[in-house]
Amino acid sequence: MNKTKDVFIVGFALFSMFFGAGNLILPPFIGSQAGPDWIFVTLGFVITAVIIPILGILAHAKLQGTMYDFGKKVSPAFSLIYCFLVYIISVALPAPRTASVTHEMAIAPFFGSSSLLTSSIYFIIVFLFVINRTKIINLIGKFFTPLIVIILLSIICIGLFSSPETVNPSLFKTPIVNGLLEGYQTFDAIGAVVVGGVIIISLNLRGIGSFNENRKLIRKSGIIAGICLLVIYTGLILTSSLYNSTFSPEASRTEILTSLSTQTLGEIGTTFLSMLVALACFTTAVGIITGTADYVMGLFKNSQLAYTITAVASCIIGVVVGQFDVHYIINIALPALMFIYPITIVLILLNLSPNKFASDTVFKGVVIMTFIFSIPDFLKFIIPVENIEGIINNIPFAKQSLGWVIPAIITFFMLNIKTFTTKQKTLNL
Repeated sequence: MNKTKDVFIVGFALFSMFFGAGNLILPPFIGSQAGPDWIFVTLGFVITAVIIPILGILAHAKLQGTMYDFGKKVSPAFSLIYCFLVYIISVALPAPRTASVTHEMAIAPFFGSSSLLTSSIYFIIVFLFVINRTKIINLIGKFFTPLIVIILLSIICIGLFSSPETVNPSLFKTPIVNGLLEGYQTFDAIGAVVVGGVIIISLNLRGIGSFNENRKLIRKSGIIAGICLLVIYTGLILTSSLYNSTFSPEASRTEILTSLSTQTLGEIGTTFLSMLVALACFTTAVGIITGTADYVMGLFKNSQLAYTITAVASCIIGVVVGQFDVHYIINIALPALMFIYPITIVLILLNLSPNKFASDTVFKGVVIMTFIFSIPDFLKFIIPVENIEGIINNIPFAKQSLGWVIPAIITFFMLNIKTFTTKQKTLNL
């Protein structure tokens, strides 16, 4: 067995799973708005779109279980609900977004057809692939992801050496926070919890090594995937910040990526990128719906009927939501992300912590406090802010949609101090 080869194979597989084509439209957009503050935006974006997801992979290396194992220390019921919510959000938001990105980048510029027609045909084909579970989709993903990376690196390299002299000022008051929240939209932290379990199962089926060998392999592979994501995301943010004077103030996320590609690679390069992005989006949608259908099938004793019904329902949701533009889908995703992302982050960090600092009590307390103090962040996007302004003003960082952070940290330390004190009293007796 070539261990170095296995590390790189798993590392690039992880990168491909994280590197959904829908994510490509996020870094250029936030870079264009950041301008000279690109480095601060990058720092925030990298925390939620690279560091936290890779920590999720490292937590999987420690657990070597399934997504269900991430939350079972809180309670089995909580973990079941958490898994269900993650899959529901996945089929309702990132999966339809792939159809929307495909329409805006690869269909509308050339054919001018309606988005409803695109999403309908798109998810009919997705359904056929999900039902037949063909291996062609894996070959497409493995073949086209490297091509997209090559094109993106070309955009970055050409852009860095041929950018305009004028750079518009930043539109952000708190660029790090803006980067953090835009990083939520990648869904990569949620993806880490999901795909980490897939990697564990794949390694077990292949019988690659022992528990400790797999832990080392996954850790090293996670670092490789993280470095790849860091290079691509940082490069796109920096390049778009240098070109921000060339973009229309009203330009959408897809329009900015397309414009950046055209200015660096020309029309042919942009057309090629659009086609590759569409195919990569397709593989992402098939992967999300297949994974969701597999999960539901497992809940119903491997019932094929449950698998088919879930696939049909997911594709119908995809058609309905996927007909909207990317900007709209991103906006409606915000409340869901403000709810599920903080819980996912604390679950990753707690599972990564040494067991002596992450007892069942600590898990319960930290998750409950995170949930409670993320409610204002969630409500801000569905009701007028004035209605909860008094609450927001009294919670540290709540104005930045990070009101859960301090309470979660305090709860973690307070419960550990209490546990330590209780043990000391017991020993003294």
